[in-house]
Amino acid sequence: MNSFLNETERLVLFDYAHDTSELSRDATSRLAKVGRMPANPTRRSPTSHAAILSAAWDLACEVGYARLTVEAIAKRAGVGKQTIYRWWRTKDEILLEELDSRTSATLEFAHSGDIRADLRRQLTEVTKVLGSDEYAPYRGLIAAAQSDPELLRQIEQRIIEPRVDALVERVSQAQRDGQLRDDIAPRDVVELLYGPIYYRLLVRTRPLRVADTRHHLDLLFEGLSPGQAVKAAKAADVAQPG
Repeated sequence: MNSFLNETERLVLFDYAHDTSELSRDATSRLAKVGRMPANPTRRSPTSHAAILSAAWDLACEVGYARLTVEAIAKRAGVGKQTIYRWWRTKDEILLEELDSRTSATLEFAHSGDIRADLRRQLTEVTKVLGSDEYAPYRGLIAAAQSDPELLRQIEQRIIEPRVDALVERVSQAQRDGQLRDDIAPRDVVELLYGPIYYRLLVRTRPLRVADTRHHLDLLFEGLSPGQAVKAAKAADVAQPG
């Protein structure tokens, strides 16, 4: 009986590291009946989970996104590749999860009642994060996503869209409060705010600096203030008489 159980356990554990087969499902059933079912392989060990995320990010900073491999992540984290592939399909998914966690503060949008002050605080935080060498893996992910539609979808879904939605809501509230002109689509405002940041992040023409981001915001507000909508309308009337 013991030899049967040992062989069965070996089959179950083997299949947990690969695709589940009919044999392993049968073996799993028999193990469960005798109370020797191994731990659920989809349940993440908090220690291993944290080690993998940290190892992936640190290695991406050290060797670059392109040279990062799952083998190297496993070695640094002290786990088997099977453990990584059990929880993530690619190195991209590991990095995205860690990125989402590290940038969680940029999801917290202040509602002080002063939209200019709130945007200043938010964009300052984003500039500090993206301008740091610590977040170089994000640039690697974005570059890789240009030729990988699935990775691009994941970046948009996990990183970009939640932050855009938060900013759109804040801008919409400011428009309702009369702090911003209401004839501009909130998403256009978002692009005007984040465009200069991502341009410098990716094209690298100039460094990302907090002082520059704040200056861009000041320039932008010259056109976003409610009074500018009236001026723009008058200018249009002058340009098109009759």
